Amino acid sequence: MTKAVVKVGGKQYVVAEKETLLVDLLPEGTKELTLEPLLVIDGDTTTVGTPVVKGVTVKAKVVEELVKGDKIRVIRYKAKKRVHKENGHRQKYTKIEISSIK
Repeated sequence: MTKAVVKVGGKQYVVAEKETLLVDLLPEGTKELTLEPLLVIDGDTTTVGTPVVKGVTVKAKVVEELVKGDKIRVIRYKAKKRVHKENGHRQKYTKIEISSIK
């Protein structure tokens, strides 16, 4: 099984073929991605890129846009001052599926 380390939206992910992944929200209208891997693991062989591995591409397709993550609660509180404020945040993601590593 071939695995690769790719960079999407400033973050690095270890991916394999037929794997689904939640990444930061991509621009609207994006249907397919072609990514250049930073590292490729093929069985016992590991190839490290400088900065990317030449001749290898990772193809991905967008499965779903605007997937909302779990709600994170942010609380601001000061003791004995009657200050208490609570906010919530739900990060938006794009769900992608890795179709091939060639």
